[in-house]
Amino acid sequence: MNEQKRPNPNIVHPVPGYDGEIYVKPTLKNPNIIVGDFTYIADSDFESHVTHHYDFIGDRLIIGRFCQIAAGVEFVMNGANHRMNAVTTFPFYTLEGWEASPPPLSELPIRGDTVIGNDVWIGQNATILPGVHVGDGAIIGANSVVGGDVPPYTVVAGNPAKEIRKRFDDELIALLLEWRWWDKSIEEINALIPLLTDSDIPSVKERIKKMLYG
Repeated sequence: MNEQKRPNPNIVHPVPGYDGEIYVKPTLKNPNIIVGDFTYIADSDFESHVTHHYDFIGDRLIIGRFCQIAAGVEFVMNGANHRMNAVTTFPFYTLEGWEASPPPLSELPIRGDTVIGNDVWIGQNATILPGVHVGDGAIIGANSVVGGDVPPYTVVAGNPAKEIRKRFDDELIALLLEWRWWDKSIEEINALIPLLTDSDIPSVKERIKKMLYG
């Protein structure tokens, strides 16, 4: 590996001469958005894809390492939710001129933090709704609307998004979740690239077993 070309999670533009793709982490300003190293988006401004994210609610968007986020993806946060335990859902308290005080947060349908795991691929124009948890290695199909949790290494698509299939068998999924390649050093990951990109899945499974258990 050429040390001058060592992968750097703190640069904004990982593709030389191209500004249409950025590493997200070094661009963040909102402390309630937490993104891991090497996660990228096919855009030049990540935070514009996080909507209805209001300080008074305090919810967080947490995304792991090595995620791949396509153009047009939207993370809808809890501020988009309207109160549903009263006669009207109209948010008088947010609009000028109405004599209404904000309800306590306990009266609002707040679903908590939105959490995306590691090595997740989110397809173009997908929408992730508030409070969703997406497991490591999952794939979200283009134009999907994800309103429920997605298990690790599962492919979902549609509106509402539904499970299409598991990417691997249960044994390999368990091995991958234990192995956690994304937490290894840059040097280790570089050495593992031939394994990580090998399509001979039975062989990959056996080699991971050997690394984990000898």
